[in-house]
Amino acid sequence: MTRHTPHRPRRAPAAPIRLVPDSLAFAIDTAAALIEGVIDGKALTEMQHTARIAELPAPVRGAVLDLTYGSLRAYGRGDAILLRFLSKPLPTRLRAILLVALHRLATRPDTAHTVVDQAVTAIGAHAPGLKAVANGVLRNVLRQGPALDATLDSQVQSRHCHPDWWVEKLRRAHPDDWAEILTAGNQHPPMALRANLRRLTPAQAADALAQAGLTHRRLDNGAFLLDTPVPVERIPGFFDGHFSVQDAGAQWAAPWLAPRPGERVLDACAAPGGKSAHLLETGDIALTALELDPVRARRIDDTLGRLGLQARVLVGDSRRPDSWWDGTPFDRILADVPCSASGVARRHPDIKWLRREADIAGFAAQQAAILNALWRTLAPGGTMLYVTCSIFDDENSEQISRFCARHSDAKRVAIQGRLEHKLLPNAEHDGFYYALLEKAG
Repeated sequence: MTRHTPHRPRRAPAAPIRLVPDSLAFAIDTAAALIEGVIDGKALTEMQHTARIAELPAPVRGAVLDLTYGSLRAYGRGDAILLRFLSKPLPTRLRAILLVALHRLATRPDTAHTVVDQAVTAIGAHAPGLKAVANGVLRNVLRQGPALDATLDSQVQSRHCHPDWWVEKLRRAHPDDWAEILTAGNQHPPMALRANLRRLTPAQAADALAQAGLTHRRLDNGAFLLDTPVPVERIPGFFDGHFSVQDAGAQWAAPWLAPRPGERVLDACAAPGGKSAHLLETGDIALTALELDPVRARRIDDTLGRLGLQARVLVGDSRRPDSWWDGTPFDRILADVPCSASGVARRHPDIKWLRREADIAGFAAQQAAILNALWRTLAPGGTMLYVTCSIFDDENSEQISRFCARHSDAKRVAIQGRLEHKLLPNAEHDGFYYALLEKAG
């Protein structure tokens, strides 16, 4: 006689949890959505726009962005931890939630219980059946503590939170400074302001910042370095064009190009317009701002409009002057060329993980094409300031050496006693490269 097992109805899957918008779980999950996009190969700025992060309430937006940027800076370490503790790969969104939680545990160990609880809650919003897995991973990390740190510190990528190839390239280019550069690349970037000297004097600017409670110090190039970054809403007169947010390293471009009143000046690759505006603030010049991308070109108009400045804004390819140049030579050219952006990776931490070593050669070729094309638009006796926000020699010293070898009428000109300036990322500024070239008359 056959024995029948009583039928038991199958339990319905647990309903997904709806996250409370002002909860840590919501912030973790929203940050994870941005990181998921980066893991899939999309730029962080693109993801922020798609996810409409700007529309979130200010406190929530701040929490989401802090978690996102911090987690991406520490991605190399978090990824190594998950490879160690996960026996099977998780869907990308869940993996990103754990990456955010790991960053939060590392930076806020005093809130470990809350972080684990809220991260598990965020996992539950997508896969309730995997809450136990997430809880186990995070608690294992907490239990292993110093022993886990020692293991991670023995590996290049997880110790420095940069790709292996990036670390090795820096070691070759900057044998004495590479470790400090990597450390700086994992920190929060500084915030510097530029006063619009057409609206107020340096003394008036300093006084306005002091009255607004923004403690700061003035750097050699006139930049105001804030002790603590703040939202632009707290900057006095920002929307009236009194100040601009611009990294202190970028504020060397205008004084080092040093155009004289009445000169024709070209800012190639000009968007979003910060350097164009700085040039216009320092003197009466005839400025042309060139930008390849029409959408980014509109940002130049916005920047100049806020500051009460005017320039000729053109959409065009700097490599093809015949499509936009009127044939009248420029006295000065600012060639702030596209590059790997390796010097500003702490502001754009997705760069570290989206770039590939092979990309550097591509940028170098693009830079060479831009320099060759722009050189013929420069008047004899005129000067061109070459600028990158890269810290890789392929795009900097080697690029300029190759250019001078190709052009016998190009002469390197010293800036403050040096033929080139390599500004490495530190507590005051991001990483930049500057070299000044003069065309034989």
